[in-house]
Amino acid sequence: MSTTVALLFGGRSGEHGISCITAGGILAAIDRTRFDVVAIGITREGRWVHASDDPSDWTMVDGRAPEVASGGDEVLLPSTRHRPGERTALRVLRDGRVEDLAEVDVLWPLLHGPYGEDGTVQGMLEMLDLPYVGSGVLASASAMDKAATKVALRAAGIECAPGIVVHEDRWADGADRVRAHLEKHHPLPWFVKPARAGSSLGVSRVEEASQLEVAMKTAFAEDPKVLVEEGLIAREIECGVLAGRDGAEPRTTVPGEVRVGADLDFYDYEAKYFGKGTVSIDVPASLPDAVLEEAREIARRAFGALGLEGLARVDMFVTADHRVLVNEVNTMPGFTPYSMFPVLWENMGLSYSELIADLVDQAASRRLGQR
Repeated sequence: MSTTVALLFGGRSGEHGISCITAGGILAAIDRTRFDVVAIGITREGRWVHASDDPSDWTMVDGRAPEVASGGDEVLLPSTRHRPGERTALRVLRDGRVEDLAEVDVLWPLLHGPYGEDGTVQGMLEMLDLPYVGSGVLASASAMDKAATKVALRAAGIECAPGIVVHEDRWADGADRVRAHLEKHHPLPWFVKPARAGSSLGVSRVEEASQLEVAMKTAFAEDPKVLVEEGLIAREIECGVLAGRDGAEPRTTVPGEVRVGADLDFYDYEAKYFGKGTVSIDVPASLPDAVLEEAREIARRAFGALGLEGLARVDMFVTADHRVLVNEVNTMPGFTPYSMFPVLWENMGLSYSELIADLVDQAASRRLGQR
C-alpha cells in the first residue's frame, strides 16, 4: 500500500507565494509510484481548501508568484484524534455535503513564516496525532524567532552576530534612546530584520543612523519584534541538515555560498525570488576544508541545540579570520529544485526526489505524542 502525503501550502504570512512555488516543485518531483498526494492550500485569509496537484498551477507566471484561491472545496480537519498505526481521514465540504477526501499517512506543512513555520500548525497536528514532516512545536517556534534562536545557540556555546532586540512599543516610547544605544555599542552598518519573518522580508541595511527610522518601519510592517545586528565583514554560507536515521547523528552537507554582485547591498527578497541583481551559487563554498568542516559541525550542533527534527538549513557567516558565526536557522527552507537546500543535498548525491522520500519516510516512522 502506498503512502498518502498531504502537502499543505500557501498560508497567511507574507511568504504565501514562495510556499506555493515550493509546493509546485515537490508536486513535480515526488515519486507517485510510492506516494499518493493530496494538495491542500491555505488562502491568505486562512481558509483551507482542496487544491490542484498539478505542478504547473504552482509556478511563477510573468514574475508573479501563484496564490491559493478561495474557491475550492473547504477541507475539514478530523474532530477525533488519529490513533497510532491508523490513517487520518480528511473530508471536504462540497455543495453543502461532507464527502471523503483522503486517508492520510503524513502531512507536510510547506509553510514559510508565521502561522505555519512557527509551531502554530505543528501544535494542531500534535493534537490530532497526525505525523508531519519537520520540527515540533517548541523547536519550530524557537527557530522562527531569531532572538530566541540566539539565546539557545549562545547557551550551547555557538557564536552569533552581535545586536539587540527592539519591540515596536519600546521604539515608539524611546526611539532616540535606542538609536543612541546602537551608536554607542554597535558600529555601523546595521542590519535591521523582523525577528519572525523569512525570505529576507522587511530586512534593510543601514549605512547611516539617519536611515534607521525608515528601516525600523519596514521591519515593523512584518513583525512588532525586530533585531538590529552589526553588519559583519564576512561571507555568507549555508549548510543543509537532515535528521539522522535510527538515532544516528544529524547528517550535514558541504556548505554552499551565495555570492552577490556589486549591484546588490545584500541577498534580499527580490534577489532571491525575482531575479534582481547578480547572484551566483557556489557548491561547495570556496573556503579551506578545515573551515567547511567546522561549519558542518556547527550546523550539526545548532540542529541539536534547538531540538530540531526532519530538516533545517543553517545560515552562517565566515569572517576574514575564518570565525564561523550562525546567522539564522530555517526549519522549512525553500524547497524548489533550485533552492539552496535541495541543491546542497544534490551535491551530496541525494537527488531531489530521494530527498523528498527521505523526509516523508522520517515523518511516517516518527513516534507520535511526546518525544
